[in-house]
Amino acid sequence: MMAQYRRIKSELPKDALLFFRLGDFYELFFEDAIEGAQILNVALTKRGVMPMCGIPFHAANGYIAKILKAGRKVAICDQVEDARPGQLVKREVTQILSPGTHFDERLLAAERNNFVAALNPVGKRTGLAVVDLTTGDFKVTELDGEAALATELERLRPAEVIFPEEMPMGSKLTGSSGVARGYEGWVFAAETAVFTLREHFKVASLDGFGLRDRTAAIGAAGAALHYLAQHLRRDVTHLTRLSFYQANDFLTLDATTLKTLEILEPLHAGGISLFAAMNRTTTPMGARRLRDWMALPLAKVEEIRERQEGVATWMRQSSALEQFRAELKEVRDLERTISRISVGTGNARDLQVIARGLSVVPCLRRIVEQAARGEMADRLREEVFREEKPDGLLARLAGKLTPMPELVDLLGRALTDEPPLAVKEGGMIRDGFDAGLDELRAATRDGKDWIAKLQQEEIERTGIASLKVRFNSVFGYYIEITKTNLEKVPAEYIRKQTVANGERFITPALKEMEGKILGAEERSVKVEYEIFLKLREAVIGKLAEIQGTAAALSALDVLGSFAETARLYGHIQPDVRDDGILKIEEGRHPVLDQALVEERFVPNDARLNGREEQVALITGPNMAGKSTYIRQVALLALLAHTGAFIPAKSARIDLIDRIFTRIGASDDLARGQSTFMVEMCETANILNNATARSLIILDEIGRGTSTFDGLSLAWSIVEHLHNQVGAKTLFATHYHELTELAGRLPRVRNYNVAVREWNDQIIFLRKIVEGGADKSYGIQVARLAGVPKGVIERAKEILSNLEEAELTPEGKAPSRARREREKLKELTPAPQLDLFGR
Repeated sequence: MMAQYRRIKSELPKDALLFFRLGDFYELFFEDAIEGAQILNVALTKRGVMPMCGIPFHAANGYIAKILKAGRKVAICDQVEDARPGQLVKREVTQILSPGTHFDERLLAAERNNFVAALNPVGKRTGLAVVDLTTGDFKVTELDGEAALATELERLRPAEVIFPEEMPMGSKLTGSSGVARGYEGWVFAAETAVFTLREHFKVASLDGFGLRDRTAAIGAAGAALHYLAQHLRRDVTHLTRLSFYQANDFLTLDATTLKTLEILEPLHAGGISLFAAMNRTTTPMGARRLRDWMALPLAKVEEIRERQEGVATWMRQSSALEQFRAELKEVRDLERTISRISVGTGNARDLQVIARGLSVVPCLRRIVEQAARGEMADRLREEVFREEKPDGLLARLAGKLTPMPELVDLLGRALTDEPPLAVKEGGMIRDGFDAGLDELRAATRDGKDWIAKLQQEEIERTGIASLKVRFNSVFGYYIEITKTNLEKVPAEYIRKQTVANGERFITPALKEMEGKILGAEERSVKVEYEIFLKLREAVIGKLAEIQGTAAALSALDVLGSFAETARLYGHIQPDVRDDGILKIEEGRHPVLDQALVEERFVPNDARLNGREEQVALITGPNMAGKSTYIRQVALLALLAHTGAFIPAKSARIDLIDRIFTRIGASDDLARGQSTFMVEMCETANILNNATARSLIILDEIGRGTSTFDGLSLAWSIVEHLHNQVGAKTLFATHYHELTELAGRLPRVRNYNVAVREWNDQIIFLRKIVEGGADKSYGIQVARLAGVPKGVIERAKEILSNLEEAELTPEGKAPSRARREREKLKELTPAPQLDLFGR
C-alpha cells in the first residue's frame, strides 16, 4: 500500500497535500501529515518512524476547506473498487482542488465569482485569462502596462493566479488577493495554447472568439485551460464559451478608484459599498452579474440607453416586475448548479434545483415578453399590441430563455421530493419510474415483512416476549435473546455472538432471507445510481441551453434590481449623450441616501463641461461634506454608465472614458512609500493618463508636505488640468489661496460648502454654493471631536497671532513665512507663478 501511495504522490503537483482514502478515513503521510496536522489542528501520530494523521471521510469537506483557505491544494485519492480480502484496493486521484477551482459553498461567496487567472506577458502587453469553474465563465483580454493589470486584478479578485515560472511576476500582482504561483512556461507558448484551445472547443480557428493576432491572450487562455484539465485533472467540458473583451470597450476604473470610491467593497468593516447599496437582485447569479456591470460600466451611448430602456420598461410595467421577481426566486443559482452537475460533483438535489428552476422558465419568458409588448403598446398608444415582434433588450433576453418541458418532466417523474445528499446510497428515484427498480424494492419490502412476521412467530413459539430480530452491518440479521430467557432457546438456533445482556443467534432460514434482502437492496442502490447517471447525462445534453438561459436570467435580474431600487428611492433616468456635459440637479449620494436614518440627505447640483465650467474648486471646513460631494458626483456618473437610474431630480451625464480619484491618506510601507509619496504617485498617474473625456476627483492635494510646497503643487496641478488635460475636475481643498485661480483661468469655478456660525459654534448646512470659503473652521471641528477645552482656547490664541503674521505664541517675532510673503510682494512674478495675485 505504501508503494502505491508513493507512486501516486510522485505524480502530483509538489504543493498538493494527498488525502489518501483508507476505509472510513483520509490519511496523510510523511511531510503532508506534518503540514496537514498543523493547518488542520489535528493530532500528528506515527507508525514506526512514519508521521501520519487522519480525518473522517464523512467530515472531509470541512477539513479540505481549511487547507484551501490556507492557499494549498488538496489531491483526493479515492478507492475506485470494493475491498476484497487479501488484495490491494485500487486507488486513483479523482480530483485536485485548489483555492480557485473548488465548489465548496462554505468558501464561495454567492455574489462574486471564484476565478483562477492566468497571466502571459508578451513584450509590453500581458494576456489575462480568467476562468470560474463554478459558473463556466471563461474570459480573456490583453492589457498594456502594470497599472492596467493591477486594475483588472483588483476588479476580478482571483482566488488563484498562475504565470510562466521563468518570468517573475511578483511586482505585477500587487492588486491580486489570491495565491500566485509559477507554472510550466511551455503551456503559455502560442503554438501550444492554440492547439489546447482548438482541441477543447473543437474548432479549426480561434478567430471566432475574437483572438486573431492576440498572441498574449491566446497564451493565457491556453495555459488556464491546461492548468485546469491537466495539472488539476478537472472536468472542463462545461467551459463552452470563451469571450475576448477590451478595456476601452468600458469606462475605465483603475484600482485606486475601485477602492477609494468603495464601488465593490467597503473600505472599513461595517461599511456599505456601492454594490451593496444597489444590490436588490433575486438570485446569486444576478448579484454576480451586477458586480460585473458595476466594475465594467459601459462606454457607448447606444448600449447604455438600451439598458435604460430595460429598466424603464420594468418600472412602467411594475406588476410584471413584481411577478417576475417572485417567480425568479425559484430559479436560485442555476449557473453554479449546472456547473456542479457538469463536472461530476453534483447530486440528486442539484438535479432537482435545475428541474425547479427550468420549470418556471416558460412563465418567466411569458412575463418578460408581455412586459416588452406592453411597453411597445404604450409607445404606439394602442390597447392591443400588433403582431410585430417587439425589439429592445428585454425582448432579446426573453428570446434566450429556453423552455425545456421534456427535461423538466423527466426529472420531475424520476426524482423524489427530498432526495438525499449521497448518490450511492439510494432513496433518490421515485417508485413507478423504473420497473426493474420497483421489482428490487418489492423484494426488499417483502423480505422485511417476512422478517417482521418471523419475529412475531418466534415470540409465540418460544414464549420469549423480549425476543428481537435485529440487523447490523457486521453480522447481518440475527435473533437477540436476553440472559434471563436463554433456557427457552430452541435447539435449532445457532449461537453467533455473546453480548453484555444476552446472546445473538441465527437460523438457516434467516440467513437465506438475509441474502435475498441484502442482495435486492444492493442491486437497487446500483440501479438508482445508474438512473442518476442517465439523468445527469440528459441534463448535460442541454448544457449550452441552460447556460444561455441562466445568463439571460441574470441580466434580467439586474435590470429588475435597478428598477426596484429606482422605485424605492425615487431614482430617475439620466440623459446620456456624447457632448462632454455633466449636469446634475439635486443629486444625492447613492449609498448615504439609503443609509442615513436620523437625518435627510441634502441634495446638491453639479455642473461641469469642457467649455465654460471644467474645474470646480470646492472649499469649506472639514466635516462639512466636501469629500462626500465629490464622491457623490463620481458615483452618479458611474451608475449612469451602467444603465442604472440615479438619485437626482434630473441629470445629463455624457460619456466619460475614465474616472480618476485621489482621496484620503494612506501609505505603502511594503514598497517603502510614505503617505505623501503615495499621494504624488496617484496624482502622477492621473496627470499622465487623463484625457479631456475623463472625470477627475481630487481631495486635499498637497496636504502631506509643508504649506508652501503643498500649495505650489496644488496650484500647478490645477493649471495643468485646465491648460493641458482639459478633464472635468472636482478639486476639494483647504488652500483658500487657490480660489484666486477662478479669476485667472476661464474654466475654473469656485464653490464652497455652506456653514453658519452661532455662539462660537458652526452648523453644517451640507449645501454646495457658488463662491470660495474664507475660513476652515478647524478649531471648531476639533472641539466637536472632543479635544480638551484648554487646547481649544490656546489654539484660538495662537490662531489670532498667526492671522496677524506673528508666529510666536507670545505674538512678538514676525514669522519666516511672513517675511517670505513680503519678499513675494516685492517681486513681479510670471503669471504661472503669481500665487497670491499681488
